[in-house]
Amino acid sequence: MAILIPNDQARKIFLERQRLSDPPGRALTKAGLLQLIDDLGFVQVDSIATVERAHHMILFSRNQTYRREHLNALLEKDRELFEHWTHDASIIPARLFRYWKHRFRRREPIIAERWKKWHGEGFDAAFEETFRHIAENGAIMSRDMKVEDHKSGGWWNWHPNKTALEYYWHTGKLAIAGRVNFQKIYDLMERVIPPRHHEPEVSQEEFVDWACRSALKRLGFATSGEIAAFWDLVTPQEAKDWVTDHRDELIEVLIGSANGGKPRPSFAFVGFPENLGDIPEPPARVRVLSPFDPLLRNRDRAERLFDFFYRIEVFVPEPKRQYGYYVFPLLEGDRMIGRIDMKADRKADALDVKRLWLEKGVRPSAGRLEKLEAELLRVARFAGVDKITYQEGWRGE
Repeated sequence: MAILIPNDQARKIFLERQRLSDPPGRALTKAGLLQLIDDLGFVQVDSIATVERAHHMILFSRNQTYRREHLNALLEKDRELFEHWTHDASIIPARLFRYWKHRFRRREPIIAERWKKWHGEGFDAAFEETFRHIAENGAIMSRDMKVEDHKSGGWWNWHPNKTALEYYWHTGKLAIAGRVNFQKIYDLMERVIPPRHHEPEVSQEEFVDWACRSALKRLGFATSGEIAAFWDLVTPQEAKDWVTDHRDELIEVLIGSANGGKPRPSFAFVGFPENLGDIPEPPARVRVLSPFDPLLRNRDRAERLFDFFYRIEVFVPEPKRQYGYYVFPLLEGDRMIGRIDMKADRKADALDVKRLWLEKGVRPSAGRLEKLEAELLRVARFAGVDKITYQEGWRGE
């Protein structure tokens, strides 16, 4: 018989898995940062810096002593992290690189065919030239090989050498050696990823087992679809087959929904939740999350657990936006309490707060607003600005 996990307990379990129950002010060393990212699995990278880039915001929301220079050292000096794709571009522990070799093999024919359709036959003529240039001359940025008369634009208008760089990165021939003003520096994979992270080779069966097992560990409980979606490395059918083949290690659980819906049938490892020990209460403070925070990445899961509907509206035309261009979710304890539209105005040395939306049933009490302001001051300091400015009507009265 399936075990019923009440919604409040399920939320706390997932928050603990997401390292959002840790004391946010405890000193975080460089080794601690590597462990944090390993526990999360990956941290999504995004270029939008309305307040600060997504990866920095994700890490800061978990620990306010996080230092950017530690992340840069782990990526570009120690090579204990690397950049590649999960569901999107992400920072990943380099010890997992050997599993990504399976992704490279799987994706290469798919990407080759897709890009051929984008750009037509013969567009890949620059590929060999680009790869040879890097092999002989060292790391480059895409602008180093840009054709003089090429017009810039989005990915649909990449010049051939940029396409070659991305193709070789996606298929594991090149790696990201670093960034300058967020622009990628490409080099040969073997010159970026240390040999210790290439071995031992893993079989197809070992790869699928690792992908499913490690995903379920980080999720705490999940459906087979959620297991497949976590790393985006295996297919839904492979995850479903893995669950079937490992039923002796798994138990069925029913996860209570925050919105009053039917409990969600899911799977967990045998011993769950007793083997988790005492699930800590998350800090009561208000915290600003990145729009790309892994707590909310699976929107359906987040809606069931937190009764919080969230979508990024960057690509929604302004007149059709419900909230704003880049609106930050707000977490208080184990509840999602709202969202806030704000921007770091570095010329004015201020965090400019445009609008706050609280969820239904969440009161703008004096105590809650004090906690929000304390968090905004922390975020402002992290973003490198000195004060907070509130636009007229920011509370939506």
